[in-house]
Formats: sequence, structure tokens, C-alpha cells
Amino acid sequence: MKKLLLLFLTLITLKAIGQDTIVTEKPVDPLISKLIIFHDNIANLNLDISTLKLNDINWKKITKFSTIYGAVNGGNSLSDVDVYSVTNGLETQTVVTPYDYSVILGVRKISRMGYEPKEAFKTGKENSFSDAATIGKVSGFEYLFEVSFVRQEGETYNNQHHFLRYIDDNYILKGEYLEDGFADIKYFETSQRYRHQVENFGDKIPNFPNALKKGKLSLNIGAAQRLSEPYGYDPLEEWQLSNGNLHYTFLALEEGYTVRFDGHGGTEYFDPSGNSVATSTEIWEGVVIPTVLSDYTEKKRNELENTIQHSLIIGFDYYYYSKKLWLHSWGNLMPYHYDQGDEFSYHKYNGGEQWYDYSGGLIFGWKFDKHLGVFVEGKYNKYWNREWHDFSLGINYILF
Repeated sequence: MKKLLLLFLTLITLKAIGQDTIVTEKPVDPLISKLIIFHDNIANLNLDISTLKLNDINWKKITKFSTIYGAVNGGNSLSDVDVYSVTNGLETQTVVTPYDYSVILGVRKISRMGYEPKEAFKTGKENSFSDAATIGKVSGFEYLFEVSFVRQEGETYNNQHHFLRYIDDNYILKGEYLEDGFADIKYFETSQRYRHQVENFGDKIPNFPNALKKGKLSLNIGAAQRLSEPYGYDPLEEWQLSNGNLHYTFLALEEGYTVRFDGHGGTEYFDPSGNSVATSTEIWEGVVIPTVLSDYTEKKRNELENTIQHSLIIGFDYYYYSKKLWLHSWGNLMPYHYDQGDEFSYHKYNGGEQWYDYSGGLIFGWKFDKHLGVFVEGKYNKYWNREWHDFSLGINYILF
């Protein structure tokens, strides 16, 4: 019986193998195909730094067409202001604001967009809005390293902007460091994104201008990591009273300031070095305390370590250029941020809720004819509780 069962199963197997096989071809979704290519490219990256040899790097190709520049600029600042006082007779004090200057050093390799004029020299006064765009004019490797030392209206700032980015048809890799002293923002950011180029998108939008239908649109999505100080942290929160007021005098005493009463209703205030800084409550509260609070918050912020923020990032980039009309626009949105539960996480200062961080830019120009033209350029950034932006717009009319 056992032999008969084995013979029966063998015949069934042979019959099944002998049957014709029907091959069905299923169409592959282009988006899925690009995602697979993107995954394979990332999976095959060699991240072992020990295998990197400097001699194997084609430095000539990396530095070709790059520009090393340096410049010093200066000019008048605010005019001198005379301040009058009659406390001890007529007294005049002149407030002098030193001249403005900027010292800038850098190296850049960024392909010039079609709408950007060719410069004879880089002076450091240029405001290239397109540097903030997600995607450049060409694919491949581009970079910027720039530092500047600025004095503006008597205040000095150290600014830095560095980035490395690699643009592929299917993905975008970028690392960036920004320090803007005027906007009080400093962070390091990396991002890895999948890029999808949209074909013939203009035909799908009603009333879309025919000229702009020829532009290139791409969408991107991926992950971003940002390293920065814990924005949102308020060092003065622990000094607030139940009624919302601030116990500023006690804070100043803790920071080393002292108060002396002369027994006749007079009061004198001294800084930690023993120097007299105020002889009345009005001067103490109106002049000294603001400085105490500013120094204290800066000290406490500097004592904290940087925090890292992991976020989802989505964006777009559109580019069209002709001699009479051009439009370059880009945008990035971080709608979700991973909460690591850190003591100084921004989630804590945002009531445990998610928030939107975003950035974008627009460069538009239109020459109506040989005489008249208009332009609009600008960029806007909002990260955490910091906002910074630049813009320029105008009209030109040429007479001839």
C-alpha cells in the first residue's frame, strides 16, 4: 500500500511539472521603480571612513570652477546723537556710533542660475537668494563655505554659512551649518530625501500660464536631523512669581550684585566687582536690571548642551527661465518631529504638541518689453521660535 501511495504522488507531481506555465507581466509603477532605485543607491553606499583614501579623491574635479573670495566693506553708521541733561545744570553727552564694516571670506562652487548676473568680483554685498534653494541648476556635488565678521549700528556679529549637497535624479543629500548673529539662530542640519520629478505637471493645472508649463518641478520627501541649542528654553521662568512678575532684585543678588542703604532713605547698588552702578531705584530698574537679565539668560543658554531633533521633511522645487520671464520657487515643511523625551526638548515648551517648521523662497522676474520690467525676490525661514527673512522687489523702466 505504501508503494502504491508513493507511485500515485509521483505521477501527480510529474503531471503538475509537465503543465504549461503562464507568465503574467504586471506594469511597474514609475514611482515605485524610483523608490527601489533610491533604496538601492542608499543601501550600496560605503560608509566606512577607514576605507577612504585622500589620494583616491579627484580634487581637481571637486574644485574645478569653484571661487575663493575675500572682501572688506565699510561705511558710515548712525549719525552722532546729542543727549541733554539738566540734573546738575545743563550737560551734553554725545552718543557716537562707530562705522559699519564687514569682513567676508569664503569658497563656493554653485552653478549660476540663468537669472543671476555674471559678477566681475565677489564683494560680499551680494544677496544670492538662490543659495537657499533645495536644488541647484545642475546635478552633482556643490558646496559653500563662508564666514563673515560684521559690525552694524555698533553691534558686532559673527556669521557663518556652510553647506555640502549632492543632487541626483532620484535623491538629494545635504549637510548645512548656519550661524546668523543678527537673527540669533545657529544650527547644524543634515537631510536625506527621495526626489520625484513631475512630468508635464502644467497641463494638469487649469489656467496655468503656457510659458511656465515648460518649467521643471520636483517633489521630495525624507528625514532631517538638526543639532542646536534648546530653543524655547526660558532661563527666567524659575524666577517668576505666582502673579507673573519677576523677582529681579533677588536674581541680581544671586548673581553677585549688592545693595547698600545709607539709613536716610538713600540706596546705592554695586555690581559683582564692587563698582557703583546706580544710586536710585529708577536707574536700577530702568538701566541695570535689563543688563542683568540679558547677561543671565545668555549665561544659562551657553551652559546647556546642544540637542538633536529628528523630523520628517517634505518639499518642492520649481524652476523656469527665459530671457523675458523667470520663476524659481522652493519650499520645505517639517510637520512631524520625534519626541525623545529630553529635558529641554522643544516639545516640552510647546505644550507637548507638534509644530510646523518651514522655509521657502521665491525669485520672479518679468520683462514686459524693452523698457519695463518687474522683479520680486525673497526667502523666509521659521525654525522653532526663531524667524528670519530677506526680500527685495522693484520695478525698472529704461529710457532710450
